[in-house]
Amino acid sequence: MTERSRPATATRRAGRLARAAGATAAVLVLATAGAGAWFYHRLDQNISTFSADGVATSRPPVAPVPSGVPGGGRPVNVLLLGSDTRSDGNGSLGGGDAGVGHSDTAILLHVYADHKHAVGVSIPRDTLVTVPPCKLPNGSWTNPRTDQMFNSAFTVGQDPQGNPACTQNTVEALTGLRIDHTVVVDFKGFAAMTDAVHGVDVCVPADVDSYGIHLEKGRRTLSGKQALDYVRARHGFGDGSDIGRMKRQQAFLSSLIDKVRSRGFDLTTLLPLADAATRSLTVDQELGSAMKLATFAQSLQDIELADITFVTVPWEYAGARVALVHPDVDTLWEILRQDRTLDGSPTGSPTASPTASPSASVSAGSTPSAAPGATGTPAPNATAVHITVHNASGAAGSAGRAATALASHGYRNLTVGADAKGRSASVVGYSAGHRAAAEQLAALYPGATVKADASAGGLVLTLGQDHASGDTAGPVTLPTTLPSGITDNARPADSDLCSNLSYG
Repeated sequence: MTERSRPATATRRAGRLARAAGATAAVLVLATAGAGAWFYHRLDQNISTFSADGVATSRPPVAPVPSGVPGGGRPVNVLLLGSDTRSDGNGSLGGGDAGVGHSDTAILLHVYADHKHAVGVSIPRDTLVTVPPCKLPNGSWTNPRTDQMFNSAFTVGQDPQGNPACTQNTVEALTGLRIDHTVVVDFKGFAAMTDAVHGVDVCVPADVDSYGIHLEKGRRTLSGKQALDYVRARHGFGDGSDIGRMKRQQAFLSSLIDKVRSRGFDLTTLLPLADAATRSLTVDQELGSAMKLATFAQSLQDIELADITFVTVPWEYAGARVALVHPDVDTLWEILRQDRTLDGSPTGSPTASPTASPSASVSAGSTPSAAPGATGTPAPNATAVHITVHNASGAAGSAGRAATALASHGYRNLTVGADAKGRSASVVGYSAGHRAAAEQLAALYPGATVKADASAGGLVLTLGQDHASGDTAGPVTLPTTLPSGITDNARPADSDLCSNLSYG
């Protein structure tokens, strides 16, 4: 599952979300020119890649290059994964027994088309998702599995190095976004990179002395195992959940970016970091050389710390697990699919505001306005009925896109259900008393049939191949204000180190 030739740039990926990106990028360029071809060759030999054979064949489209974006290219999505595998010497840092690793840290980094802004979306490891078909070591493919913990996708096939392709497939199916690159870092790699920059400034919100992790409260500079402990620890902070841990991970990455930038681009900083990074990561084949990594890193060098935002997906507890909150999370994915920023600033595509009008700003607290579709705004009775949306089109993310589209038409009571068996035509099922509402809903999906369904509990929209995009007949209009599920979970990268570091 993992073709060994050794890791590539993860911190560079995480830490470089900003202008620090230039740091790790320049690192490889300077390494070739200043340290000689021997060092460049060493970096090349360090890099590990995973096979593209396990990447799904049915994928979201590649984001286009928008017109009219000064200095821009096309949006880029990078999936950053932290593996907790104890194999290959990682057990000395993480404790526990060797075995299959989980992706206990997952951040989807969306780099906007202007390549001057970025959003890092944290996905809790316990999030219940559908894991789509994934390739096994024997060449066969699994069946889709619903209500699975997100981090379990990394374990499909039981490879000690994990299954990055399966996690990538899962994120693409969840978001409807094309993942351009995937980067995996293990414990050893993370510790080595923090050593290479001589530590990272953090804020420890409380004393921790449990599960082999010992941290003292306060501001301090951590490297190696202590830095790893800081981003891994759950117990001793807030409610001991993964949610608080993600807040500290976001703060840590912000600080790492700031640290690399503050040290400048001298070779004494960059060469050790490049060496540590390339020995620490596993990347997709499109990033499988030092030159490819350098080129990509250079494309991010204009991103400033103040122009990066971290956000945790809108979530709520579902027992011991985490459920995504709809339609808030669907709005988040749609914002990124449209390459719009979270605060409404005019970046990315020419319409890159997450608002109905490009010049409007986004704030929390008000209800999104309904946008009339081809058949007009639905009547109140239609929008009040509960709608469950299922994807039977075979196209990743259709149900989520449909929920976002329906929310823009004034529908508020929406649930995204599990993927359904493939079908060519869309269907709207309705329970007793809801035929009129079903017909109004079907009008937004030309060609959809309407039929009685006693088990519907309101309306059930099953999307077929005729509506694989998930869009309605009317335009998908994003809310004029961001849902609280997004704003309450956002963290600007330039926030104070000690602010908002735990949950509960």
